[in-house]
Amino acid sequence: MCRLFGFRSVLQSQVHRSLVGAENALAAQSVRHPDGWGVAYYQAGAPHVIKSTQAAVDDHIFRRVSGVVSSETVLAHLRKATVGDHSIVNIHPFQFGRWVFAHNGNLAGFDALRPKLLERVPPVFRRFILGDTDSELLFMLLISKMADRCDPTRRGFPLGDLFDAIAETVEVVESIVGPICEDPDGPPTATYLTFVVTNGTSLAAHQGGKPLHVSTHKTRCPERDVCPSFAPECEAPTERGFVNHFIVSSEPLMGENVWRPIPPRRTVGVDFRMQVEGLAP
Repeated sequence: MCRLFGFRSVLQSQVHRSLVGAENALAAQSVRHPDGWGVAYYQAGAPHVIKSTQAAVDDHIFRRVSGVVSSETVLAHLRKATVGDHSIVNIHPFQFGRWVFAHNGNLAGFDALRPKLLERVPPVFRRFILGDTDSELLFMLLISKMADRCDPTRRGFPLGDLFDAIAETVEVVESIVGPICEDPDGPPTATYLTFVVTNGTSLAAHQGGKPLHVSTHKTRCPERDVCPSFAPECEAPTERGFVNHFIVSSEPLMGENVWRPIPPRRTVGVDFRMQVEGLAP
């Protein structure tokens, strides 16, 4: 399956170490996930999406992008193809307006059930599906459920509405393809709906069977003496419900960050104020 990395911070930050430098950074993981990579980052409120069909570990563009990206929001994906050709239109993250989306998973029996799933995506959104992956269809289904609640182009899209849209999307998919497999070592042909979605200000992650971990603080912040935003929640679980950074990753990354697994069927996220939702006490 694929690998995911999502990052939100109150400060513009470089993520080079997470993507390239750490012992188990995404570049290293791409040896086992060689079917392309994509990185989305935000500048001036707009997403910039860069993709390649090469393995990240062998791609100098991935290292160059990872080295120069400094943003408050980053979403990265390594692809190990299960559905869809090895082409650029099938590489994650997928984009609709400000929203970008990346999926680690599979929809069981997708080839046969694709027409039924497409029927649940209104034509106004269906026409934006360019590739042939289950992931892109899943994204546009989610966008349509978001649109039932609020204009998805609205800059301050409510996090509660996003959580509700995610829950309904999962319910619709499971009603057609069957329940998710909660065993991360289950068969690759089973249904897994682990994904991350963001519009640059809000970010939500859903654990749909494949592992996902979250970090909101560090053991000790190396910038604690110089960072203008340093606060107690940078080095301990938040007591106010607000955080200065929010990171999700398929695997815990080496370094100072404290990681905790997200349980299956749980959605976690942060809104534009960096208020956390979905984390158990």
